[in-house]
Amino acid sequence: MNILLAEDQAILRSTLATLLSLLGQHQVVEAENGQQAKQLLRQQKFDLLLTDIEMPGLTGLELVEFLQQEQAGQKQRCKLLILTTFSRAGYVKRAMQAGVDGFLLKDTPATELLAAINKIMAGGKVIAPELAMLALGQDNPLHDKERRALRLSAEGKTTAEIAQLLFLAEGTVRNYLSDAINKLNAANRVDAARIAQQRGWL
Repeated sequence: MNILLAEDQAILRSTLATLLSLLGQHQVVEAENGQQAKQLLRQQKFDLLLTDIEMPGLTGLELVEFLQQEQAGQKQRCKLLILTTFSRAGYVKRAMQAGVDGFLLKDTPATELLAAINKIMAGGKVIAPELAMLALGQDNPLHDKERRALRLSAEGKTTAEIAQLLFLAEGTVRNYLSDAINKLNAANRVDAARIAQQRGWL
């Protein structure tokens, strides 16, 4: 089975790849960030995408959403498993809405991870119980463009840079950021980004 492993922490990525290759006898291709993983997904077919959430350039959730769009209508699709340290309600909700097959925490024992992969490949779903409970939390009030603008702002991008990256006018970006600040009852864009980050909405 071919697995694409997207993880920006080099030691963890290498350990996971070795584990999956030796214990699971899987072919593992490594990606050090979401952007690289996206390029690999466009170039070749994988049976499973195993991804972290918080990565530079493109998050694991954005990667999952991209792949779901790419696979729309296909019978044979790449399965999706998120492995993260972040047990935030917003992340879990977005992942489940995006149709992931599994969502586990990084401290999951190796045997459980391999069992989860086998279950997912057999057509099952695997969500860690503590994460499933979080999915009942508060809804994300931000729409997609507000979320993206706020995340780029949190990365230190200027309004002009955000506008360029999102192909929007600067005034539109300022409106999105202002709307996000108001929705989150934040003092400014930095405060809004902090609130959204804590709740897993970015």
